[in-house]
Amino acid sequence: MIYCGIDWAERTHDVALVDDTGALVAKRHITDDAAGYRILLELLAEYGDTEETPIPVAIETSRGLLVAVLRTGKRKVFAINPMAAARYRDRHSVSRKKSDPGDALVLANILRTDMHVHRPLPQDSELGRAIAVLARAQQDALWNRQQIANQLRSLLREYYPAALDAFATWTNGLCRSEARELLKAAPTPSRAARLTRTQLQAALKRAGRKRGIVAEADRLREVFRAEWAHQPPLVEDALGKQMLALLIQLEAACTAADDLAEAVEEAFPQHPDAEILLSFPGLGIQLAARILAEIGDDRTRFADARGLKAYAGSSPITRASGKKSAITRRWVKNDRLNHAGYLWAFASLRAPAGANAHYRRRREHGDWHAAAQHNLFNRMIGQLYHCLQHRKLFDEDTAFPAELAAAA
Repeated sequence: MIYCGIDWAERTHDVALVDDTGALVAKRHITDDAAGYRILLELLAEYGDTEETPIPVAIETSRGLLVAVLRTGKRKVFAINPMAAARYRDRHSVSRKKSDPGDALVLANILRTDMHVHRPLPQDSELGRAIAVLARAQQDALWNRQQIANQLRSLLREYYPAALDAFATWTNGLCRSEARELLKAAPTPSRAARLTRTQLQAALKRAGRKRGIVAEADRLREVFRAEWAHQPPLVEDALGKQMLALLIQLEAACTAADDLAEAVEEAFPQHPDAEILLSFPGLGIQLAARILAEIGDDRTRFADARGLKAYAGSSPITRASGKKSAITRRWVKNDRLNHAGYLWAFASLRAPAGANAHYRRRREHGDWHAAAQHNLFNRMIGQLYHCLQHRKLFDEDTAFPAELAAAA
């Protein structure tokens, strides 16, 4: 059997092929373009790569055009963690020497000796992979929007506290279109104090507000015209220009988050697993899409529910040596799935009585809020694995029988 290892880079890649004995049978240096990919496929075909018996490939990434080319057909592609590859490199040489062709050889030998302990990339459907791209991009856009909003809030505290006080009663605060429109109309507190009721009402209308415009304009006028401390005029104008520059970035981040959310809402309901995911308490379209993006739709990816729980970081890990034993949280996990699980568990507390009763029971047993919520996520994701494997919708009576009886 032949094994392939690829050390990838931005512009070129090194390829190494080894046989069962570990002997190097071929190596090649290819470019990162269509011509290089064609040379790679021809090299694999020369050494026995066919549709029925493809050559397995080890590479240190799971994304990119090169990986997309390699995943055509039934070929197994193994994404090896760079830290794991570095440990394997020490097995072959104690001098700590390193080279790109040598790394490709190490990756090929990883498959030759330990392919059974590494998992190939899941065979997710095209729709599932598209939803993963959109859901992750939307999550990144939200994080970026919040980061810019925090920077803007910090800047306003330096010279424009009236704006923060005026927007404090609004959900999402600075991210709302009304707040952005008012900051564009009055970038400094001195200009805000001179705004008339008509100008305030016009700004609210431009932002899309339909109701309570007159009352809200009167409230804003009172806040802006109250007594506030001011920076020197020139400094205040300079800070206003800095704020407008940040506001442009916030506008772009808000638009990107909204557009990507619409794309997720359009694509996710088309997936066969959407109905099962949405049947769980606490999961809406956006959060369910994030869950699907991380676990995929390849049902053979996880051997059992324990594997999925470990991947999500919801199950604890035991460290035992001699007479010492400690149970701690997992640090090696899918951070995106773990973050989505935190939101899922929090939202499910408002859903039917089962999840809430389970959380209350854990609190009564002495768990802190985070620990009880973590335990609830661990249980819910195990139930999700069962429902996806057996193509069943979530059933409250089956999921939380004891909690429902206690609640009744």
